[in-house]
Amino acid sequence: MTKTSVFVVCTLVLALCTSSLWAAATTPPADVLKVDYFSNANTSGAPDGTVRIDNPGTSGGSLCAAIFVFDVNEEMSECCSCYVSPDGLRTLSVDADLTSNPLTGTSLTGGVIKIVSTIAGPDKSCPSPTSSANLVPTPAVRAWATHIQNTSYTITETASQDATLSSTEEGNLASECRSIHNVGSGSGICSCGTGD
Repeated sequence: MTKTSVFVVCTLVLALCTSSLWAAATTPPADVLKVDYFSNANTSGAPDGTVRIDNPGTSGGSLCAAIFVFDVNEEMSECCSCYVSPDGLRTLSVDADLTSNPLTGTSLTGGVIKIVSTIAGPDKSCPSPTSSANLVPTPAVRAWATHIQNTSYTITETASQDATLSSTEEGNLASECRSIHNVGSGSGICSCGTGD
């Protein structure tokens, strides 16, 4: 092998290693994004849906659940960040905590809930979900939601689904939440229910 060939091979190996490290540095860790839906919220005669969030303690500390609520038109309606202690359980009402303060003032009946598991501050504070720089995605909150089905209002409950949180999605969630907070009206900010 000539010196030129060795140089080319070494350069390619270095480039592959560098790109792998860069990708690892910019991609949030696995097991940080949960996705679920809600239906028949704020509907006369229908029971209230519930979202339950648990910190199994496997991350070694306190976590926050950055919550982003979307309407059926894919527009973010509310966002907030809620503290969850190790082995703690936080319970949120879909009607009262996640859809009662929509940015537009229009009550939501259905949509999507995204939850990003982030690290909590030492004083049990949660970072604002308005900046991806504030969010430090950290596994591994768990979430379950009840769903109010069809016109019979049958209740089902499922575990929220795992999804991959890309750095682009993380930035989009923070940017849309920041836009809600920048309005300054207080609308669009969800509440954290009960528990810790």
